Amino acid sequence: MCISCEVFARPLYSLAATSPNVIDIQLMQRSLHDEPNKMRPKLQKKIDLMEDRGYEAVLLGYGLCGNGTLGLQAREVPIVIPRVHDCIAMLLGDAKRYADEFEKTPGTYWFTQDFAERSDEEGKFRTLGPIPDEALAKQYEVFVTQYGKDNAEYLIETLGSWQRRYKRAAFLDMGVLEPDGYKTKLEADSERFDWAYETINGDLKILRGLLNGDWTKDNKNYIVIPPGSTVDITYDKHVFRCTPG
Repeated sequence: MCISCEVFARPLYSLAATSPNVIDIQLMQRSLHDEPNKMRPKLQKKIDLMEDRGYEAVLLGYGLCGNGTLGLQAREVPIVIPRVHDCIAMLLGDAKRYADEFEKTPGTYWFTQDFAERSDEEGKFRTLGPIPDEALAKQYEVFVTQYGKDNAEYLIETLGSWQRRYKRAAFLDMGVLEPDGYKTKLEADSERFDWAYETINGDLKILRGLLNGDWTKDNKNYIVIPPGSTVDITYDKHVFRCTPG
């Protein structure tokens, strides 16, 4: 069983179709990343529901994800987690490659097709940036009513300040299918925000190994949490460690 963030939906389905193992996939909403303390109990509940169903392991399509996986417990079935901090490192196929990209351009807004296609808990389509322009426009009207025009303009300026932290928009092409208009949309938005635009080829190595069972012999890229143990953090390149109890 693989429990995963839905930002990996298309790659996971594609990899499961060619995996030598029989893989069931359950997707979790990507908006859970915004609130790690809510993500953790929801993941734990999903993990617990997999008990007594004949699965050999519960594979997690997650990294540390803002400590959202910290403290998860393996009950009767082992949990397997890739040793990465977040989904970008997973999609690039290598934590070092992610670090190199960050060093080259720290202010990068990463974008994938699954991210574009999947809506959050409120059913909104979020494109480039955490606060779409149309949402800001609606919020501005609410602020004007509540706080007056001057205060509303200040609040909207504060909410929109995320744009100034970025210098590049990077589309991760996972090679699963032709991304149709998503790259075109991203290029247009990048020009509007005066960002550089770049298409970067992703690498499915980590996700493929997760589904194919490479974790049975690869403790560099994956950690296996045995039954009765808890996911803990190392604060180094290993990311995770296992704590009994």
